[in-house]
Amino acid sequence: MSALRRLVLVRHGETTGNSSIRFHGSTDVELSDEGRDQVRAAGDQLRGEVFDLVVASPLRRSWEAARILAGRTPVRLEADFREIDFGRWEGLTAEEIQARDPVLFQDWQARAPGFDYPGGEKRADFVARVRRGLDRLDASGARAVLLVVHKGVIRAVCETTVSDAEVSGLGLGGLISLSRDARGDFQVGRHGSNPPRLDETA
Repeated sequence: MSALRRLVLVRHGETTGNSSIRFHGSTDVELSDEGRDQVRAAGDQLRGEVFDLVVASPLRRSWEAARILAGRTPVRLEADFREIDFGRWEGLTAEEIQARDPVLFQDWQARAPGFDYPGGEKRADFVARVRRGLDRLDASGARAVLLVVHKGVIRAVCETTVSDAEVSGLGLGGLISLSRDARGDFQVGRHGSNPPRLDETA
């Protein structure tokens, strides 16, 4: 059985590309000052936590946020945790997407079967690579991991590991905590499977 017992997922903060309203997947935008403040606020919620491993994607907004949270812990870059490529929707707002591609926009909003971002990465390929990244975390030997990534990656992780994590409302700098129970199943929040040093700060 994997040693991994606790996984904390943190979404990076606001960017110079206005990630609060624009869809930046493969586009490499950096954190704004507001975004750095959001990440520091997330760090306040993690005060006293101990992580064996801090992981980010190679995109600047992810690894910069991870560096802010990691302190002296090295940040490991994991290419499979990059955000999905939105194709021709990269950098657009929802309103701009609706105006340019009204039919595809409706399919997207309705979560139509088989929908993929036009000219972008196929959803199935994206989920498969996120799972590969998770498999490497499982094999790392770490008991507690801080994963500082993108909303789409967090959604894919939760779809893979739990069924009751609410991701749609996860704001920039937001976090979700997952813990493994004795059966090896992930649950949202803290459970008795936490490493002792983490339980002490609960």
